[in-house]
Amino acid sequence: MLRFAITAFLTLLLTAAASGADRLNVLLVMSDDLNNDLGCYGNPVVKSPNIDRLAERGVRFDRAFCQYPLCNVSRSSMLTGMYPDQIGVRNNRAKFRDTIPDIVTLPQLFRNNGYFVARIGKIFHYGVPGQIGTNGLDDPPSWDQVVNPRGRDKDDEALVYSIDEKHHSMGGTLSWLAADGTDEEQTDGIGATACIKLIESHKDHPFFIAMGFYRPHTPYVAPKKYFRLYPVDELRSPAEPRDDLVGIPMVAWMNRPLQLDLDELRKREAIQAYHAAISFMDAQLGRILDALERLGLDDKTVVVFVSDHGYHMGQHLLWQKTTLFEHSARVPLIIAAPGFASSRGKGSKALVEMLDIYPTLADLAGLKAPKTVQGISLRPQLDDAAAPARKTALTMLTSHDRVHKPVLWPNSSGFTIRTDRFRYTEWDRGKYGAELYDHQNDPHEYVNLIFAPHMRDTVAKMKALLAERVKQATHY
Repeated sequence: MLRFAITAFLTLLLTAAASGADRLNVLLVMSDDLNNDLGCYGNPVVKSPNIDRLAERGVRFDRAFCQYPLCNVSRSSMLTGMYPDQIGVRNNRAKFRDTIPDIVTLPQLFRNNGYFVARIGKIFHYGVPGQIGTNGLDDPPSWDQVVNPRGRDKDDEALVYSIDEKHHSMGGTLSWLAADGTDEEQTDGIGATACIKLIESHKDHPFFIAMGFYRPHTPYVAPKKYFRLYPVDELRSPAEPRDDLVGIPMVAWMNRPLQLDLDELRKREAIQAYHAAISFMDAQLGRILDALERLGLDDKTVVVFVSDHGYHMGQHLLWQKTTLFEHSARVPLIIAAPGFASSRGKGSKALVEMLDIYPTLADLAGLKAPKTVQGISLRPQLDDAAAPARKTALTMLTSHDRVHKPVLWPNSSGFTIRTDRFRYTEWDRGKYGAELYDHQNDPHEYVNLIFAPHMRDTVAKMKALLAERVKQATHY
């Protein structure tokens, strides 16, 4: 009997060890304020070779959308798997634990199931650049270990140029610096080095490591060599129609005043700096992907690359985030997972939300996501890139996040849904306006069809769809 008990115990240990060895690692990489201006998404100017090679290893989601185009709200939503109104987070200061203290976050789920779980840089919200090097609004229950990199970009902040010369504002204003020194001296370079060391230290045990890059968030800081990739005289700001904003509710496009009247040179310089910051961040991602390959972990690791929201760089005459247009709501999303060879290197047209990342990673790791999680697993799209996902993708926004002193509307709430063909938006249930864009004929969302007689039936259908989604996103 004793011999049987010992044999059974050893068998159990060996089985557990084997199952641990067979479990997939997770590398979650988040970029800050990155839009879809990437080579793999068809941009002919931006150089992003490492994001592009990751796309060749996985599935590129061409129609992925954030739930709120503001850092803290989007990240909190994605990492809890719940919509902003469900977690009570609608600004860059709120903490979801104050509303739902017992929620199990995405990294926490893996931590609870025996994974080594670590964060480097900005995964939960940080104020950039002010909180670089601190814990920001981090969530301690989510991690075994954290690294808060701080580089020379913090020390060089006095050298940063900002269009807000009076207040020298950087975090919410177009600002940039072509930096001296090396990649490894910058905060994101230090972060990449720390990420590689953590991967090396835990390569023999299942890990969930989240690498949060700060770039290309403003101030757009990158070593000078990345600025040289984009000569200013070869760049052009978006050529938007002169009547672009005619017929669009004012609440939909009101933006920071300093950014509404830039001369052409300043626009090109801002675009150059933003592109340079993207390429710098891309190079740091490349170092991490190289390490995975060197350690033989690329076939054992699910890699997710995503931004927290999109970003305007002159489209609709707007800059930065916090709108409900496509450029602000849409995000780059790439998932490279072992075992899905038939879809490698393909693009998916499925409508997906950032909420879907949580259940997808849980599914791939064989873990059970909490019932509170609202997303859907994207395993079917990894298996077949042509598979459909959602009928609509939902994004929301409160107008005070964009307008410093709203006069015409008090904190107007906007909700928008994206279908295969249309985008439909309402501000305070239409009180302050509504929008309908036909992406089949107007992919840049220039023409608001909300009052077009031939679109009345479509407006009615979209209105009903939006009401259904808003109800879903405010209750659970």
